[in-house]
Amino acid sequence: MELASRSDEEILAIANPIMDNLMEGSTEINHAKHTRDFTDRLKAIVTKDHLEKVCRRYQADWGYFSKREFVAVFRRPTSVAVVWRQWCTKRDGEFVAELVLVERESKYLVDHAMVF
Repeated sequence: MELASRSDEEILAIANPIMDNLMEGSTEINHAKHTRDFTDRLKAIVTKDHLEKVCRRYQADWGYFSKREFVAVFRRPTSVAVVWRQWCTKRDGEFVAELVLVERESKYLVDHAMVF
């Protein structure tokens, strides 16, 4: 079944474990773990050095990722974007966490992810 035609619940069942792993890899500054489910395009952008710089910067300012609350799924012809409300341990207020998933050879991969 095409990813965009799945229900929100089905998409979240795919996206949540991927996002959990990505965020744990970010917290641990573990490049292999963080990029495990990335497309080749995204792996080329998120190098080991790049990840370390980004993680050290956000951890110093925001702390670590804490709870995350689902907001919406945005469907596109070849991908879905999942958006959550995200909290961090050192910073008051809410952040936006987003993940774009694509399906390649029956596997779900991250083609973009960001917290802002």
